[in-house]
Amino acid sequence: MSSILKSLRLIADPTRLRILSLLRREELSVVELQEILGMGQSRISSQLSQLRQAKLVTDRRSGKNIIYAFGNDAAPLDVRLVETLTLAAAEVPEVPDDVATLELILAKRRDKARAYFDNLAGKFGRTYCPGRSWKALAETLLKLMPPLVIADLGAGEGTLSQLLAQRAEKVIAIDNSEKMVEYGTQVARDNGYTNLEYRLGGIEEPPIDAGSVDLAIFSQSLHHTAKPEAAIAAAHRILKPGGRLVILDLLKHGFEDARELYADLWLGFSELEVSRFLKNQGFIDIEVSVVDRESEPPYFQTLMALAGKSLGKGA
Repeated sequence: MSSILKSLRLIADPTRLRILSLLRREELSVVELQEILGMGQSRISSQLSQLRQAKLVTDRRSGKNIIYAFGNDAAPLDVRLVETLTLAAAEVPEVPDDVATLELILAKRRDKARAYFDNLAGKFGRTYCPGRSWKALAETLLKLMPPLVIADLGAGEGTLSQLLAQRAEKVIAIDNSEKMVEYGTQVARDNGYTNLEYRLGGIEEPPIDAGSVDLAIFSQSLHHTAKPEAAIAAAHRILKPGGRLVILDLLKHGFEDARELYADLWLGFSELEVSRFLKNQGFIDIEVSVVDRESEPPYFQTLMALAGKSLGKGA
């Protein structure tokens, strides 16, 4: 009876409940639990230590990581305790978010190619090699891109729009700054980009016809708009059935000075937030990942999201 009472006292804590709820679904490392729960390593390790002593979890080493699993094969948990755990977890408001974030973590694990290219990106450019550059690589990939109608939403001065215009059927660059639109229009004219059109407007209601665009891009513009989900809804509206959306933005951070320095309205977004925005607006085939981390403080990280518009009726 004493072990049952001890276990009940342990699972009465919301943090330990969240950990156990996650480990019932998947074996996880401390680093993965940190990412899901948004807590420090010492706090999570302390909770895991208590759970391990009570034989509610077990651990094993995998390379440099310690992997934790629910339960203990040598001492199976009382079924009544497991049922109590299920009921208690249902009352913890953070658990649904934890489960959704867990799905993102598992998707990263499955994407072995993603891990390979993360490693490659970390090495590219560190050592001089004649003729090798990011610009050359970007130019090559642009040439391989089929001619599309592209919306650059929140284009600014239009550097990306100008690159895309080299290959696109048409690029529509949207910005809410009259001076930016004037500047971009002049640059397009000076460089002979007849397929690049700048339009004045906000990304929450871009002046683009519904169902007219093959590809919509938000490149570091969502964190400047008051209603990012409304902007994503607008992107869904202007895309053709089967069209694609690309989001490049900052991962959520704590650098408050960005509000004053860069006029940021949002301090980035979490992977879960962006994934939910996309799902809520009807996007499918959603992929969200962190693709870059700056080497200088405040170490901004770049989040990339890819999603598609359904081919279905009424899309």
